[in-house]
Amino acid sequence: MEKTWQVRALKYADRNSRTRADSFIVDDDHDSQHSMDYFIWVLQSSERVIVVDTGYEYKEAARRDRPIIRDAAKSLEVIGIRAEDVDTVIITHLHYDHAGGLDRFPNAKFHLQKSEMEFATGPCMCEPDLQIPFTVEHVCEMVHKVYSGRVIFHDGDGEVEGGVTVHRIGGHSAGLQAVRVKTTSGYLCLASDASHYYENFMLQKPFPIVHDLKLMTAGFETIQNLASEKSLVIPGHDPLVTKLFPADGRSGFVWRLDQGPTTVVPEQC
Repeated sequence: MEKTWQVRALKYADRNSRTRADSFIVDDDHDSQHSMDYFIWVLQSSERVIVVDTGYEYKEAARRDRPIIRDAAKSLEVIGIRAEDVDTVIITHLHYDHAGGLDRFPNAKFHLQKSEMEFATGPCMCEPDLQIPFTVEHVCEMVHKVYSGRVIFHDGDGEVEGGVTVHRIGGHSAGLQAVRVKTTSGYLCLASDASHYYENFMLQKPFPIVHDLKLMTAGFETIQNLASEKSLVIPGHDPLVTKLFPADGRSGFVWRLDQGPTTVVPEQC
């Protein structure tokens, strides 16, 4: 039976030293500054909590020289959740900023696409350019969880819980998956990196880190079809999310998504 879920975005980092060339393969203005925010997401029903992605940790922040503002797992405490109490985590893909700190969730099972595990541990990782978004320690941590029986693999579409499903998109990474969530406003799609920004899917502008361009562009349509309306597609890294959706509490880093945006999403982002 489908449940109705509340959905929150928790911001743990940002990066403001980027330009539009870092966000779009084709763009008329490659030189302008273009910020990126980093989130994890939390789904809550009357009975359950599901965390989507785990962010990256201070060690990884130092290694990549990409500082974080707060520990992603510990940030859950502001909404009354302890990472050690979470029993279900969805990992949209294994890039460093989505699958770091897996050990912070010692009692969770992890939902992952079969193709993502194959990609991150297979011959493609012999290619230096494909390696860059992955961190070997994160991938090895997931391998340990496979051996301990704590990974639930999906091969395409799959149900995690009533009202929460995962859908393989690919494109950015071979096994990238989006998450569809039933809310009081309709079906919401956490696109993760199927669309880093509104501009990617709304204006059909691919992101430069790409494994399969055809799948990436097809995914722009898929994520819109998964949502009841375009305004309920949530990009993975767009600072506009923090302006379009209402703040949740006074922490300054939590936003409520399931009730829809309070401002119309601009067509020209």
